[in-house]
Amino acid sequence: MDTGLAGRAALVTGASRGIGAAIATALAAEGCHVLLTSRRQDALDEVADRLRTAYPGVEIRAHAAHVGDPDAAAGCVAAAVDAFGGVDVLVNNAGTNPYYGPMVDLDVARAEKTVQVNQLSVVLWTQAVWRASMRERGGSIVNLASVGGLLTEPGIGYYNATKAAVIHLTRQFAAELAPRVRVNAIAPGIVRTRLARALWEGHEPALNAAIPLGRIGEPADIAAAAVFLAGSTSGWLTGQTLVVDGGAAIRPALTLGDR
Repeated sequence: MDTGLAGRAALVTGASRGIGAAIATALAAEGCHVLLTSRRQDALDEVADRLRTAYPGVEIRAHAAHVGDPDAAAGCVAAAVDAFGGVDVLVNNAGTNPYYGPMVDLDVARAEKTVQVNQLSVVLWTQAVWRASMRERGGSIVNLASVGGLLTEPGIGYYNATKAAVIHLTRQFAAELAPRVRVNAIAPGIVRTRLARALWEGHEPALNAAIPLGRIGEPADIAAAAVFLAGSTSGWLTGQTLVVDGGAAIRPALTLGDR
């Protein structure tokens, strides 16, 4: 099925590893030009070199920027517009979780960092692409939320609160930017990434047994969903959050045994 992404231009935040790198790879495979961004230029360059080798027909750029800095966001978007003539797809993927534990013990510094990277960045980068490109040419925005934004979990409650905010921001921006721009989100379950390592490392057999589809997620699973939401095959879809969790959220809350 033609996604309509060939020849388009995308910007992916948090693209130096994990889900962000997988999404950038999947977009490039569709013929989409991609600008990768994250904090470390050297890590971005490694991903960019791999993509240039694998997909010589597309343009790949790498531009380091702090996702929570409005000036850095505007500068990075300007670099994408200069390179590609505009931005058709924005993937707000960058995320962090500097605190693990009960929210009653959360300190202000780590709370503020979590909000800046996970929540405020969605606003900053959406504003930047709207002003620089999408207001005139339209486009599609894909935000990375989490199933944690839809439920409660021990240890990562504040992280989940910011992801719940991403789900609401997705709906709000979808309403405000329609019909020029579609805005949707993905809510991943447990995926094999460095950020989620504390959730799966050492627990994978038990997790696999509890997930209806029998395994934790891989970055490529989320990348496939991002391509769908970014491309024309989801052209009548906006303001929605797609849960991609191997069926974990449909597990019974209480098992009473066979009757």
